[in-house]
Amino acid sequence: MKKILVTGGAGYIGSHMVRDLCDAGHKVAVIDSMVTGYKAAVDKRAALYMGDIRDSAFLDSVFAAEKPASVVHFAASSLVGESMTAPLDYYDNNLGGSRELLAAMTRHGVRDIVFSSTAATYGEAANEPILETAPNLPTNTYGATKLAAEGMIRDVARAHGLQYVILRYFNVAGAHPSALIGEAHNPETHLIPLVLKTALGVRESISIFGTDYPTPDGTCIRDYIHVCDLISAHSLALEYLERGGTSDIFNLGSQTGYSVRQIIDAARAITGRDINVVEAPRRAGDPAVLIASGEKAKSTLGWKPKYDSLEDIVGSAWKWHSEKPNGF
Repeated sequence: MKKILVTGGAGYIGSHMVRDLCDAGHKVAVIDSMVTGYKAAVDKRAALYMGDIRDSAFLDSVFAAEKPASVVHFAASSLVGESMTAPLDYYDNNLGGSRELLAAMTRHGVRDIVFSSTAATYGEAANEPILETAPNLPTNTYGATKLAAEGMIRDVARAHGLQYVILRYFNVAGAHPSALIGEAHNPETHLIPLVLKTALGVRESISIFGTDYPTPDGTCIRDYIHVCDLISAHSLALEYLERGGTSDIFNLGSQTGYSVRQIIDAARAITGRDINVVEAPRRAGDPAVLIASGEKAKSTLGWKPKYDSLEDIVGSAWKWHSEKPNGF
């Protein structure tokens, strides 16, 4: 088993990655600035380094101490709305941080990286489900910074022999089956936790932004992946690179998608509670449907989602939120 460095390993997705790697017997080192992460979310079997990946001296100290064989890079700012009002901050953190990480990898001879990207790089795609060959036309700064980081990874790979897997996906949801870790953001902006917080009485209502979209029930349809299925794809990507797999980009998607009303109805059924809904006007820039294809990841990486029903996703999230309504 090899040593793996996980950036952003105290965050929602990163903490699930760390636990999965530790369960598989790997030695894991975590870097997190704790701006949005939680120390309590990090598996105690991992070595935790609290610092900023934009600090090259800090990175050198971690790489020298841990000597990782591979890197899984989650650390990033990821709020779409915030990215549009603070674009320079997003370029500084997402692109600047990736630049320093890649520089440290080249200095210390680390070859393999799995990069957590986003399907926001595609913008409003013309065809659904979205394939990896679709044009990259991001409509927000968050997607633009992730796309720029992807380009930097490819350029460094050509120059220094780096091997990479870039994974693009939309909405991650659910929680670890143990309910020891789950989704905890402040502020919370994701639909499923907001719906469940309404069921818990933490919020008075959940808003549906637009009910006149050209979809079966008039509300937006989005792609949702259970966090544990997402993590399995990252683990498979690491194995793929270790076997000498060619650098590549993969979408992670359900190819079906669920509407806002379907999410709310599932939450009502699972929680057994009433959920107050407020219908509101459409938000500018919200496409009717966003769904990604996961076929390439399935055929090349051997990815097989286990928790692909709405009941699995919402049910695990409910277990986490009901047991830990205040998060960490």
